[in-house]
Amino acid sequence: MIKLLIFGFMLIFSQISIAADFGIPAVSLSIAEDGTQNYSVTIQILALMTMLTFLPAMVMMMTSFTRIIIVFAILRQAMGLQSTPSNQVLVGLTLFLSFFIMSPVLDKVNELAVQPYLNETLAPLEAIEAAQGPFRKFMMAQTRESDLNLFLNIAHIDNVEKPEDVPFNVLVPAFVTSELKTAFQIGFMLFIPFLVIDLVVASVLMAMGMMMLSPVIISLPFKIMLFVLVDGWAMIIGTLASSFRM
Repeated sequence: MIKLLIFGFMLIFSQISIAADFGIPAVSLSIAEDGTQNYSVTIQILALMTMLTFLPAMVMMMTSFTRIIIVFAILRQAMGLQSTPSNQVLVGLTLFLSFFIMSPVLDKVNELAVQPYLNETLAPLEAIEAAQGPFRKFMMAQTRESDLNLFLNIAHIDNVEKPEDVPFNVLVPAFVTSELKTAFQIGFMLFIPFLVIDLVVASVLMAMGMMMLSPVIISLPFKIMLFVLVDGWAMIIGTLASSFRM
C-alpha cells in the first residue's frame, strides 16, 4: 500500500508539472492502433485522486485489516482493559501487520500492473485490470464458499464456472463477511481462558463473603500475568499471520 501511495503521489505531481509546461488539453481521448483508449493527463489525475479517497475503504475491506483489528478489539475487551492499548496503537499495529501479510500481493501488483504502467507498456485501464488479479486470488482464498454463494444468489448470478468469473462487487462483500465470521471465531477462543479466570475469582470472592468487591479488580492482574507468561502478543500475532491462506 505504501508503494502504491508513493507511486500515486509521484505520478500526480509529475503529470501536473508536465501538463503545466506543455499545455496539455484538459479533456482528450486518443485511440491506439490496437483499439485501446488513452485518456488525457487531466482525466488520469482526476481518476487517481478519486481512487485515493477510496483507499481507506480498500485497505479495510480488501486486505487482512478487518480480521486483525476485530481480534485485537475482542482481546482488549476479554482482558477487561478499556483503553489499553489505545485505539491508535491497535490501528497502527494492525496497519503494519497488514502490510506484512499483504506484501506478496503488493509485490505481485507492482510487478504486473505498476511497473508496466510506468514503463508505458500497459494502458491505465489495463493496469487496473491487472492489479485486480492478485487481490482477487487473495480474497478468494479467504472467502467461504457459503458466503460467496449467498451473494451470488442475491445478485442472481448463476453462470460462474471459475473464480475469475466472480464479479468484484460480489467478491468483496463475501470476503468481508467471511473475515467477520473468522474474526469472531478467533475472538471466541481468546475469550475462554479470561472468562475462566473471571469465574474462578468470582467464586473465590463469593466463598469468602466478599460480595461487595468487584471480581474485575482482582482478576485483571491475573489476566495480565497469564497473558505475559504465555507470550500472548507473539502468539496472537503469529496465529493471525499464519491464519491467512495465500
